[in-house]
Amino acid sequence: MKFCSNCGAPVTLRVPPGDTLPRHVCDACHAIHYQNPRMVVGCIAEWEDKILLCRRGIEPRHGLWTVPAGYMENGETTFEGAMRETLEEANARVEIGPLYALYNIPHISQVYILFRAKLLDENIKAGAETLEVRLFCEHEIPWDQLAFATIRNTLTHYYNDRRQEEYKFHIGTIEPTKKG
Repeated sequence: MKFCSNCGAPVTLRVPPGDTLPRHVCDACHAIHYQNPRMVVGCIAEWEDKILLCRRGIEPRHGLWTVPAGYMENGETTFEGAMRETLEEANARVEIGPLYALYNIPHISQVYILFRAKLLDENIKAGAETLEVRLFCEHEIPWDQLAFATIRNTLTHYYNDRRQEEYKFHIGTIEPTKKG
């Protein structure tokens, strides 16, 4: 950030009085600009013994598979965001169920919040940011083509929980992968 969104004057990265972290502070109007993690909301949309996956039509991870999910919008609840993302990405209407997984991803300043959900019908089709949508049985999941570690972890837990006939809440932290 170089300029204040309130008055347009230059900002300086410094620790404001009473704070402990560097923030962008306006040199003219003294507005403090906080940058906080982005909330990603989505769901595991279930239809009988299948789940809905979307093949991404945008970066990052263009062409890989994920559950319907995306950034929360201001003024919406986590439930509303998960429902909206599912409708936008897969033209799918869902009934949001229990919170299923929460993943902290501090290295990219994101928090993933994923719910279990029930598809209300089989009328699904790719949205503007999606190449393809499909209902998958467990043995059909393209594990080597999943877009994100959060999705791989969530689906691994989901199928383990399903086999045990007890769905638990899962929480974790995704660390950056080491390239060697």
